[in-house]
Amino acid sequence: MTCVEPTNVISIADLGCTTGPNTIIVMQTITEAIENQYYKTVQKLSAQQIPEFQVIFNDQVSNDFNTLFKRLPPNRNYFASGVPGSFHGRLFPKKTLHFVHSASTLHWLSRVPKEITDRSSSAFNKGRIHYINAPKEVQDAYAAQYRTDFENFLHARAQELVSNGLMALQIATVPDVILESDIHPARVYELLGSTLMEMTKEGRVSEEKVDSFNVPLFYSPAKNLKEILEKNESFSVEQMETLKVEEFYEAPNASNFVSMLRAFLGDLIEQHFGGGIVDELFDRFTHKVVEFPDIMNPKKLKLVMLFVIKCNN
Repeated sequence: MTCVEPTNVISIADLGCTTGPNTIIVMQTITEAIENQYYKTVQKLSAQQIPEFQVIFNDQVSNDFNTLFKRLPPNRNYFASGVPGSFHGRLFPKKTLHFVHSASTLHWLSRVPKEITDRSSSAFNKGRIHYINAPKEVQDAYAAQYRTDFENFLHARAQELVSNGLMALQIATVPDVILESDIHPARVYELLGSTLMEMTKEGRVSEEKVDSFNVPLFYSPAKNLKEILEKNESFSVEQMETLKVEEFYEAPNASNFVSMLRAFLGDLIEQHFGGGIVDELFDRFTHKVVEFPDIMNPKKLKLVMLFVIKCNN
């Protein structure tokens, strides 16, 4: 990979950065790896030839960038900036990025499929907040939205990356064949949805509110994801690897597991239902997780596909 442009700056974007510390560790690792490879490849460097790194952290506008930047190490080997906005569309000028990283974010949809909240649609997702054990029309609507979003993501990055620029994408997927012993990662939302429905029956939550709330996440079968990538002419897959969750994720206890789920779903739930039910909802949900501990077992959970792809434009 030829990294250095005439400006002698290597631009790296971390898409879906949240607030760290994982993003900080990853960015330090990436910049050091590129720097080491540069020294191996180019001999007799002058001070002017040593590249500088610009790391751009991206997440939604609601992300706590203040906390992220406070956590940046003072002795880092890169300049840092932040760009808020959805990575499903353009974020950067054309041909300005050399490397793009994204980990465990591309299963988020840009929006909930419209038809699943339309009472006149055959895909109306009544009494559920996700697509597991829902009618085929609901699952198809989620899958179609995922394909559109991922294709839009690739189209945007194809414009922003320099020729031969690279992307490293860790994407949460599910096996192409789900065995009875497997736990689909979306089962957690089925369990959360059943908790909401119990609260509905007790008059604690409006049934209409539950029917209009759906979690905008989709776990693609691995083969479908590969198909989308292979059909995209702007990129070529340089490396593809399946990572098992248990290799880097230890099963938490129920309290920690629910706290992690609340960290990324709490705001969505509060915006839709109001803050009055959030504590009660997650307290009730914790009891359900205790009754169904396999939902936390990393050996029975999703796969993560690692793709390294090169921009051909």
